Parts: sequence; structure tokens; C-alpha cells
Amino acid sequence: MNQLPPAPPPDPVDAIIGQWARTRPELDTRAMEVFGRVFRLSRAVTDKMEKAYERYGISRGEFDVLGTLRRSGEPYTLSPRQLSATLMLTTGGMTGRLDKLERAGLLRRAPDPHDRRGLRVSLTEEGLALVDRAVVAGLDIQRAHLSVLDDRQAEELAALLRPLLARAEEPGADTGRDSGQGAGRDSGRDTGREKD
Repeated sequence: MNQLPPAPPPDPVDAIIGQWARTRPELDTRAMEVFGRVFRLSRAVTDKMEKAYERYGISRGEFDVLGTLRRSGEPYTLSPRQLSATLMLTTGGMTGRLDKLERAGLLRRAPDPHDRRGLRVSLTEEGLALVDRAVVAGLDIQRAHLSVLDDRQAEELAALLRPLLARAEEPGADTGRDSGQGAGRDSGRDTGREKD
């Protein structure tokens, strides 16, 4: 018979759920368990990826710009509007990132030959080389943390998260009851942002 793997030790989310169970035993906190761990995991891994990108002189947000251009394919060129839409940034927020990356020689802006008022943003050779190194550094960190799961578990987790993300990004998806909305806000504060 195959033996089940040992249960992982309790984590900070378990402690939070236990406190709610003692003080508000009528609450169904399953969602808090899931999203609390998602929030904490995202924060912890994102912080480590940010440090990895710092070695290349860029922030996570700046990597996102370079990465979006890189995965668009040759000639690695998009309009500022396309970049803003993909990264869900305001034009003002995008301009700041583009300014810094252009000063660093990682991208260039040029007039759009098909639109006199438009611009095109392109990776430079230096930017292409840098983002190709940085994406590997970020993936190494993600893979290291995912290695606690086997391939089948990782595939199942990715499949389970897909409908959750689709629901969260659906317009009007947060139209719960007043009491449910309150619990949702509270659960995000407790499990997603609380320091250990």
C-alpha cells in the first residue's frame, strides 16, 4: 500500500483560522484558508523575485514591461497603450517605467509610422539580453518553491486556480451579501497582510 505523505506542520493561516473558530465558530472560513495562503505565498515569492530582478538593475514592474515586449515576439515592439492594457497600468504609471527603462538603454521609443500622434516602444539589444537572463532568474525562484509538489500536483493546482482567477477578474464578481463582504475584507487583512 502507498503511504500518505506526512501532513505539513501548521502554518500562520492555521493559527488565524483557529482564532476565528474560537471567537466566531459560526463562520465558514474555508475561503479564508485558501485565499490567506494564496496572499501570503504571492507576497513571499514576489519579494524574492523582486530581489532577483534587482541584480539586473530593474524592479518587478520594470521586468513586467520588458517581459511583455519580449513575449510579444519579434520585433519586440508595442504601443504604450498596448503595454498599459496588458499590465493594467494607467498611462501615467506606464510613462514612468518607460522613462527609466529608456534612460537605462533597455528600450527605445520612436514615432509610429502609421500614426503621427502615436509611439512605438521596442526592446534594445541590451534589453533583450537582460530580460532573457532575468526571466530565468525569476522562474528559478518559482520552480524552487513549486518543487514541494510533484508534477501531477502542480498541474492540478494550476487547473484549480484557473477558475478562481477567472471569477475574481469577472466584472461584478464581488457582489456578495453585506455580511459576506465584511468577512471577505477582514479575511484579506488577517491572512494576507499580517506579519508573523
